[in-house]
Amino acid sequence: MKRIAFFCIPAHGHTNPMLPVAAELVRRGDRVRFYSFREFEAKILASGAEFVPCDEYLPPLSEKEEAGLKSVSSTEMAVQDLRITLAMDAFLDGEFRSFQPDVVYTDSVCFWGKLNAWKHKVPMVVSTSTFAFNQISSRYMKNSPREMADMVLGLPRIARELKALEPYGYHVNGVFSLIQNDNATDTVVYTSRRFQPCAESFSDHYCFVGPSVFSQARPQKEKERPLVYISLGTVINDRPDFYSKCIKALEDLNADVVISCGNAVDRESFGALPENIRIFPYVDQLEVLSRTDVFLTHCGMNSVSESLYMAAPMILYPQTGEQCAVARRVTEIGAGVLLTDDSAQGIRRAVEEVLGKESYARSAGSCSEDFRSCSGSAGAADYIESAPHASDGVDVVGELNAWSKRFRTVYSILAAVIILLGILAGWRLIWIFGVAAGVLSTPICNRLQPRAYASILKKHNIKPQT
Repeated sequence: MKRIAFFCIPAHGHTNPMLPVAAELVRRGDRVRFYSFREFEAKILASGAEFVPCDEYLPPLSEKEEAGLKSVSSTEMAVQDLRITLAMDAFLDGEFRSFQPDVVYTDSVCFWGKLNAWKHKVPMVVSTSTFAFNQISSRYMKNSPREMADMVLGLPRIARELKALEPYGYHVNGVFSLIQNDNATDTVVYTSRRFQPCAESFSDHYCFVGPSVFSQARPQKEKERPLVYISLGTVINDRPDFYSKCIKALEDLNADVVISCGNAVDRESFGALPENIRIFPYVDQLEVLSRTDVFLTHCGMNSVSESLYMAAPMILYPQTGEQCAVARRVTEIGAGVLLTDDSAQGIRRAVEEVLGKESYARSAGSCSEDFRSCSGSAGAADYIESAPHASDGVDVVGELNAWSKRFRTVYSILAAVIILLGILAGWRLIWIFGVAAGVLSTPICNRLQPRAYASILKKHNIKPQT
């Protein structure tokens, strides 16, 4: 019997895929202690795991900080994660001494789980509820100028929080080492290797298990008329304006429409609804998706995975860089269409597009078969129980980093030689070359990296992801 400590942030999209894994481990006789929050207590206890509440360690938030979290600010989330880590330090020191976990299973952005696994030298497996992102696959993310500014301007603030943790035994090279996936860390990813972007760049420390769900239901698409399902998830769902446009767009469509709008929106504010449209705060999403013919989604990873698991093609309405990456992958496999016009007319056209072309349903069905062939929660449990894992495979990213280091060294030497020759020759404007060489080093390296990457793959006879 293994003692396994689970850690997760207070978010449904990150907690939900961990629950079937916890239930599977408990079924096998392992002891699972889940450190979470009261909001998830009932679900965690239903899995058979022990529930340990951590709500008292959540720091009070100013209005500005709360707004940052609601807008999914990377800086604000990192700062609050680090503050929670500090607040939980003494408590978790005691827990690690008393529970003595054999393995830590922690969400990828749950800093207090990761940092305490490292601090107490306990084998760790990371739960990745999104795609795995490294320097190759992160190119899928197209961050907005606002998101980029938030990340860059927030680095000094994050650095101060990291500094405050050092006296307590938490030593981190930087926030990116906490967030980004690396090829040396045992990691469970809740998608298939086929659906993961740039899967060839990840080492065999990655276990792609497919969607982690409790449902054994299969797609049931036979009915009198199509079903359109609309949901913007559980975080950025306070959009009564958007739901109103959906109602206007679909009120006379020969289809049934289900809208899940969360608790932030007053259902009564929409007035009398057309006969074909129903609105709920929440629904059993997997059950609804099993009957859905078109899913209009914000492109959260869980929602997209569940949609494809149930062979439901999508209209993609991403709100963040991460969601844009998920949407891009869905369009690449042909299982959905981007909503580029969110007016009532644009929504109507997108719904009719997906309903009118069988190719979207076929692609979603093919992905459903791929997901269902994965090992699921049982595979994740196997991987956690047998951690830590050794690796004899190829580290493509490691080789690419070594190439980049060599390139920068050679580039710097050549630039230095040219500058020296220019000085000896009396070139008055040689300083301009020096400034240009420094500024252009990174863009040139980035421009050449794809060729180096392709060369590394060819050397090891690895086929790139399609």
